[in-house]
Amino acid sequence: MKLLLLLGLVALAQCHSSRVYLKKMKSLRKQLKEHGLLERFLKQYSYKPSSKFNPVLKDSSAYESMKNYLDVEYYGTISIGTPAQDFTVIFDTGSSNLWVPSVYCYSEACTNHKRFNPADSSTYQSTNESVYIAYGTGSMSGILGYDTVRVSSIDIKNQIFGLSESEPGTFFYYCPFDGILGLAFPSISSSGATPVFDNMMSEDLVAEDLFSVYLSKDEESGSFVLFGGIDSSYTTNGISWIPLSAETYWQITMEKVAVDDESVACSSTCQAIVDTGTSLLAVPNDALSNIYSALGVSDDGVVSCSDASSLPDVVFHINGYSFPLPASAYVVEEDGYCTLGFEDLGTPTEDGEQWILGDVFIREYYVIFDRANDKVGLSRLS
Repeated sequence: MKLLLLLGLVALAQCHSSRVYLKKMKSLRKQLKEHGLLERFLKQYSYKPSSKFNPVLKDSSAYESMKNYLDVEYYGTISIGTPAQDFTVIFDTGSSNLWVPSVYCYSEACTNHKRFNPADSSTYQSTNESVYIAYGTGSMSGILGYDTVRVSSIDIKNQIFGLSESEPGTFFYYCPFDGILGLAFPSISSSGATPVFDNMMSEDLVAEDLFSVYLSKDEESGSFVLFGGIDSSYTTNGISWIPLSAETYWQITMEKVAVDDESVACSSTCQAIVDTGTSLLAVPNDALSNIYSALGVSDDGVVSCSDASSLPDVVFHINGYSFPLPASAYVVEEDGYCTLGFEDLGTPTEDGEQWILGDVFIREYYVIFDRANDKVGLSRLS
């Protein structure tokens, strides 16, 4: 009996929650603008955020359309290998792979970032598998390997990850992050690589099979991803649970979007992704026009900063709950210039309207991503 109790205590000690603090850093858009390269960049690289809903995966290599990272500002630090090599990554609920630059890569985008060196890690294991991920604004190709990945206090042994060998173009050169840690489902993982959080769950490294996200506003600090737990200090307003409509991205069904109690979009239901890797709210073009019209805003989304506070809430109706988004959340001010935090997702497909609820939405809510029950929890922040 004592032995069983001791083993139980050991298992409990190994199974915990772990918090990764995120830093809000200068976005790629701001960096390009400061270098006088933003206009040229936007002309050179086309961007179709709607392709995020339709990844095309191959066998030993994979093509995965991704979203625009121009405005992403939240990053955290992980380490790979023994001894540890640190990397700055996006914790991205809109993709499933972990990858970082490697010493095998001599692209300019690699040489000005931290690069993983397998020869310096005693726990690295190589493979003959390749990986290729194409983004709307760049791409990476490389190989897959296994090593110990540390996320805060959690060590995931034999975690598969991508080591880039080529990152052509200028996009990743200006990115303030080194790589990406995907937190979506295995079904959309390039090359069938097991996602980091799936290994955390299968190895009983987290107390609960869920993680939660808090994104601070403006210049406030304290943003974090909490693996294996829910911080009750962020759920004082209660948690509204929403079932997933697909185990791919963190995808849910919305009933409608309203302004001043009038439905303005998604009137026949639509699909939405809760995505930490997208900064803005990506909206189908017809819906975007309706929202702008209901708000009394011009088609370019530009508003007077002095009038922004008088704009009404945009309310998302999901699973019988109402989730308001006030003007203070969806108006983005930069250098005294105010725009709405929406972007055009393109024409709806035959599958209907598809939305991406990015950081503009997530900043208003503490978000719980529950893998055990395939649902998302939202708790409004005061």
